[in-house]
Amino acid sequence: MKNLEIARLLRMMALYLEMKGIPFKPQAYERAAYSIESLDENIEEFVKKVGKEGLKNLPGVGESIAEKIIEFLKTGQIKELEELKKEVPVDIETLSSIEGVGPKTIYKLYKALGIRTLEDLEKACREHKIRRLPGFGAQSEEKILKGIEFFKQGSKRFVLGFIIPIVESLVNYLKEHPDIKEVVPAGSYRRRKETVGDIDILAISKNPEKVMDYFVSFPEVEHIYAKGPTKTMVRLKIGLDVDLRVVEKESFGAALAYFTGSKDHNIQMRELAIKKGWKLNEYGLFDKNGKRIAGETEEEIYEKLGLQWIPPELRENQGEIQFALEKKLPELIEYGSIKGDLQIQTNWTDGSNSIEEMVEEAIKLGLEYICITDHTKSLAVTGGLDEEKLLKQMNFIDELNKKYKGKITILKGAEVNIQKDGSLDISDEILAKLDFVGAAIHTHFNLPKNVQTERIIKAMKNPHVDCIFHPTGRVINKRPPYEVDIDKIIDEAKKTNTILEIDAYPDRLDLKDEHIKKCVEKGVKMVIDSDAHSYLHYQYLNLGVAQARRGWATQSDILNTLPLKDFMKNLPKRRM
Repeated sequence: MKNLEIARLLRMMALYLEMKGIPFKPQAYERAAYSIESLDENIEEFVKKVGKEGLKNLPGVGESIAEKIIEFLKTGQIKELEELKKEVPVDIETLSSIEGVGPKTIYKLYKALGIRTLEDLEKACREHKIRRLPGFGAQSEEKILKGIEFFKQGSKRFVLGFIIPIVESLVNYLKEHPDIKEVVPAGSYRRRKETVGDIDILAISKNPEKVMDYFVSFPEVEHIYAKGPTKTMVRLKIGLDVDLRVVEKESFGAALAYFTGSKDHNIQMRELAIKKGWKLNEYGLFDKNGKRIAGETEEEIYEKLGLQWIPPELRENQGEIQFALEKKLPELIEYGSIKGDLQIQTNWTDGSNSIEEMVEEAIKLGLEYICITDHTKSLAVTGGLDEEKLLKQMNFIDELNKKYKGKITILKGAEVNIQKDGSLDISDEILAKLDFVGAAIHTHFNLPKNVQTERIIKAMKNPHVDCIFHPTGRVINKRPPYEVDIDKIIDEAKKTNTILEIDAYPDRLDLKDEHIKKCVEKGVKMVIDSDAHSYLHYQYLNLGVAQARRGWATQSDILNTLPLKDFMKNLPKRRM
């Protein structure tokens, strides 16, 4: 959990440095934060093992940042950050989470109105103080208010992908206790919802009181709400609430089904039991005489109710019960089935690693192909590539493909910016030379719905655009999706043979599950990409698989489950 805390502090450093107008350093701290939060090892253990020099091998971590990480591990703080906080005492994390409120804006508002907190900002907006400031106006004030409302709606929920390491760490800690026979996280975490409010963990043990003592001794427990012989509730240092329940072996499957949910799914399950004259609860499935019919496993409960076992990702009362009764549930895409990653940024633009480093890690993970999709020229903040640089990168990739022949194939691609009018910022002549072209919106998020929709459709009609990356542009808990007619986009994707992406980066997961289901129903093909800005981000591919499963997608719906040769054959525009 120190990993997340250090990543958070490095991002705060980036925000303060951006506030002060210091060039380049903010991006370095942001890259380092990506690396630390994605590290699949406890940072303290990692530093003990490799020291400062080993720390500097992580993407984005140089001498200065390595020293600050070690300083935090030794002292619990970063002196330079504490000094910056004193100099400008604002809640920079929260304020910068509001759409349209960047570090420089925060500094202006602090200097002009003394705004330090979210409450200060909201009060100033409602009193119309912000619109009176130079460079602001009624529109920007309204936009900030909308951003505050959006932040409040999501701020109590945690992004799934960012808390998986914490939950897995806790589960592994519990598994080490000799009296625990089984332990499984349930709830929305097990259903792989994009955000979770808290964590429910179920365990089997004959010595539950010892288990509870052990649970509350987990180093990251900050507060104990309640501690009992079979149920204990705590809050972790990151603010995440966790409940641990110890249940009898005979009831474990019933409890797992009950606490996995969803609530609506459980209601349907109970109604099925009632129709048979039975009773279903967290203790088991019982006949009219109170005799337990099932309960030890989920599978036997579903079987007794005449159902196929329903994967947790589908338990949202979206028709899965009827499909399971008819034994017609889809065979969902499997975890680990992605053969190629088609959205990868490198240090040619805003990524942390070189192309070769991204290739080497992809080989280790068993990927058959990857596509380099650095940003293009109109996205200046990333150092986007123009036509000349793209050609240079293509030549470089050709050379690398000779070097890595037989191990992996590197596709030449780009994440091309869709401009305000729907045109692309790279010429068709150059796009035609690429193996795979993804187009995406990165600016002008607030256009009217019909204009935004037509903007994307115009890009889809370009004969060289294979895929629309992160189609709705949302950033979970930070930025709502832009206004777009997703049904029209999906229909146009079918007409134009354009692939839609499931961006697996934790705070994107874009397409949403409900949009994925619409694609499945209409036969629109998709790909799952990590949107990697570091080789550590490949691990997020399975988050995309989880999202696809929640959208009822099968292997055949996701093109990059195919070997490279078959994948390329299925790029319809390339065959025109």
